[in-house]
Amino acid sequence: MAQPSPPSASDAATRIDAPAHRPLFAVLTRLFAALCLTAMFACVKIASTRGVHVLESVFYRQLTGLALMIPVALAGAGIAVLKTSRPWTHAARMAVGLTGMTLNFLSFTLLPIAEATAIGFMVPIVATLLSVILLSEAVGVHRWAAIALGLTGVLIVIQPGNGHIPLNGALVALAGVGVTAWVSILIRKLGETEKSVTTMFWFSLTSLLPLGIAMLFVGQAHDLETWGIIGLISVFGAAAQLAITSSLRFAPVSVVLPMDYSSLIWAALIGYLIWDRWPVPATWLGAPLIIGSGLYIVWREHRLSRPARQSVQPT
Repeated sequence: MAQPSPPSASDAATRIDAPAHRPLFAVLTRLFAALCLTAMFACVKIASTRGVHVLESVFYRQLTGLALMIPVALAGAGIAVLKTSRPWTHAARMAVGLTGMTLNFLSFTLLPIAEATAIGFMVPIVATLLSVILLSEAVGVHRWAAIALGLTGVLIVIQPGNGHIPLNGALVALAGVGVTAWVSILIRKLGETEKSVTTMFWFSLTSLLPLGIAMLFVGQAHDLETWGIIGLISVFGAAAQLAITSSLRFAPVSVVLPMDYSSLIWAALIGYLIWDRWPVPATWLGAPLIIGSGLYIVWREHRLSRPARQSVQPT
């Protein structure tokens, strides 16, 4: 989700460790984050119909993200937390992350918002696949079955050859899922030495260089109403980022991540209210398979990561 803001990469990237444990507050905050992310993507879609290039939307989103990270750092461990000894790893994370964010934004301009949201739920499933390929992690039969179930759900949503959604939009959305899942792998490696706020700060800062160059070619003047919509992209994106950060301070990922799937409800409602389009039956059939497989993978990884079970082989 993003990306819908795409779900697992964003979790890892914005986490700030804290001893507090308030699961109800964390769940409610995460639900608010899901609503804000959906609203942000709706604004991206509306802005595109008013002549705003997708790279403009990404630029202003990242500019707001950078402005947000500094006070977050100051409120936490202080400005020193932004120092890094791994600039090239951050540069790689920026290149991959910026590509994924752009593809995610573009997918929402090309697809109905509910269908784009449903496809975005594939991120944890694809991340599991990439962990096998890139990290040589062991994945047992249970998670392979969950992956197969998720892929089946995507095929039901997309229905290749049916034509109920644009094929180019579906391909862009799937590419965004793949790249966002790759980001989650890079963030996992960065997390071995870097604080989450450090990773987010350098992502926002370094991405403004290529985006600033792109703005020389795609940036343009807009009317006041369009600037208002661009402003809402930044506001909703910043609110979602803060809410995600807060949710992870008060409960673990395994508790709050399932709330991300409420995005489909918001997307369906927004799609109906703004574009008078309700998700087709295939979306309601395929999305639960994707959601169920993603939830199972998260639960399975959480269970296998418990200290008492570290010696147990994945099944």
